[in-house]
Amino acid sequence: MQALAFWKAVTMDQTDLLERLIGLLKSHAVRYCAIGGQAVNAYVEPVVSLDLDLVVAVDQLEDVVAWLGQEFSIKRFAHSINISEPGSALRVQIQTDPRYAAFLEHASEQEVLGLVLPVASLPDVLRGKVWAAQDPERRASKRQKDLADIARLLERAPALRAGVPQEILDRLL
Repeated sequence: MQALAFWKAVTMDQTDLLERLIGLLKSHAVRYCAIGGQAVNAYVEPVVSLDLDLVVAVDQLEDVVAWLGQEFSIKRFAHSINISEPGSALRVQIQTDPRYAAFLEHASEQEVLGLVLPVASLPDVLRGKVWAAQDPERRASKRQKDLADIARLLERAPALRAGVPQEILDRLL
């Protein structure tokens, strides 16, 4: 089974939410990139997840929410806008934390489970995972996954270890 078909099977995406969402972003020339676990998957052996985390250019965000709201369910939270649809277990989150906006500058197209998407650079993906692992408001299980993602990224790019706080490195041992 091809990677994209596998991802769609895992997310039970019977409505093509993934392709439709990416198509809308492309057709409106939205500046965006993948961050989070799927971005990690672009650089290391993939781990399956129901989540797709994105960051969108700040100046386009409200227009994007309006366009997507015409086709999908939208829920706003403190630091994200979540997109969903009946018939798909795919969980798309647009990150609204302003720290992620700069990730767009260094993003490049990468393959993510069989789909070519703009993805944050490896150093930026690592930085985002460090922020997530340090966030006391995140569920403990999510922070543990963030630590595993950090370990995976450091195995791929050990030179980036210097940019990881010692408190995180200590937790990886």
